Amino acid sequence: MNKKWGYLLAIIMAVIILLFAGGRIFSFINKKNKDVSPEYVFLYAENQIDDYPTTQGARRFADLVYEKTGGRIQILVKCDAELGSEMQVIEQMRYGGVAFARVSLSQLAEFVPDMNVLQVPYLYTDSDHMWRVLDGEIGDEFLSKTLGYDLVGLSWYDAGARNFYTTRPVKSLSDLQGMTIRVQESDMMADMVSALGATPVKIVYSDVYSALEQGLVDGAENNWPSYEAMRHFMVARYYTLDEHTRVPELQICSKAVWDMLSKEDQQILTECARQSALYERELWQEREKSSRKIAERSGVTTIKLSPEEKEKFRTAMASVYEKYCGDQMDILQKIMNY
Repeated sequence: MNKKWGYLLAIIMAVIILLFAGGRIFSFINKKNKDVSPEYVFLYAENQIDDYPTTQGARRFADLVYEKTGGRIQILVKCDAELGSEMQVIEQMRYGGVAFARVSLSQLAEFVPDMNVLQVPYLYTDSDHMWRVLDGEIGDEFLSKTLGYDLVGLSWYDAGARNFYTTRPVKSLSDLQGMTIRVQESDMMADMVSALGATPVKIVYSDVYSALEQGLVDGAENNWPSYEAMRHFMVARYYTLDEHTRVPELQICSKAVWDMLSKEDQQILTECARQSALYERELWQEREKSSRKIAERSGVTTIKLSPEEKEKFRTAMASVYEKYCGDQMDILQKIMNY
C-alpha cells in the first residue's frame, strides 16, 4: 500500500469512526446493557491469529472497557492482519483511521526512535528483569514518548524472548556466517543480523512460511508461540536458544481518537489496558510452554548455546549499541543495572 492510498484509507476509516460515535451505524446489545447503544465504536488492529495471547488480551481489554463504560464504548478487535500490517496500521492510527492496536516495539521504534534502547540485543538478563523496568518509572517514561508521534501508549504486553530458527543447525556464531535470515521491518533487527555475520532479509510476517519453504531464506527469528502458531517449525526444524532480544509489545491508541474522549474515559482505557496486560502475560507463559512442546514433539531440535558461545554473540553487538544508543548510554546502563 503506497502512502497516497494509505492516507485515503485513513481518512475513510476516520469518517466511519465519527459516524460510529454518533451511533448512526451500529447498535449493540448485550446481557448487561440491553437498552444501550454505544456512543463510540472503535476498531482495534491485531496481526496475530484468533487464539493467540495478544488477541485474547485485546478482547479482554475490549470487554473491560465495554463493562466499565456501561456499554458507551465498544471496541471491535480485528485479528489476522485484517486491517493491514503493523506498519500500515501505525500509519493509519496517526490519522485516526484505526483507534487501537497491539504492535511490536520493533515496529513502533521505526516511528519513535527513542524506543530503540528498550530492544537492543541482550539488554535484559531474564523476564523478571524486563518487567521490573517496564512496570516502573522507566516504562512509564517510554510510554509517554509516543505522544510526540500522534499516538498514546497504554500498556506493555509480553512477547517472550526471540531466538533464531533455521533450516540447518546453528550451534555457534560461526554457523550463522553467510546465512540469510528473515527479519521484521526493523532496521535494528537487520543490523543485528548483519553484525552476527548473516544477511538480513525484510519479509512481511505472513510471507515467512513460504520464504522458508522455498529456500528464499535460511532462517528467521521469533518467539516460541509465533514459531508454532504460524507452523514455521514445519519448514525450519532447528531452534537456537540465543535469546538475543526480549522485545515487548504495546497497546496503543490513536491520539486523534484519544482527544475525542473525556478525561474519565481516558482513565478507564488506561486502567483496562493495564488489567488486560496482566491477563495477557499469564496467557503468554502458558502458551510459550505449550508451543515449545508442540514443536519439539514434531521433531524440532532445540539448541542451547553455551555461556561462552553466547558471550561471542554479545560481543558482536558493539556496533549496534553504538549506532542506536550512542546518545543514550546512560539510560542503557541504568536499564542493565535496574
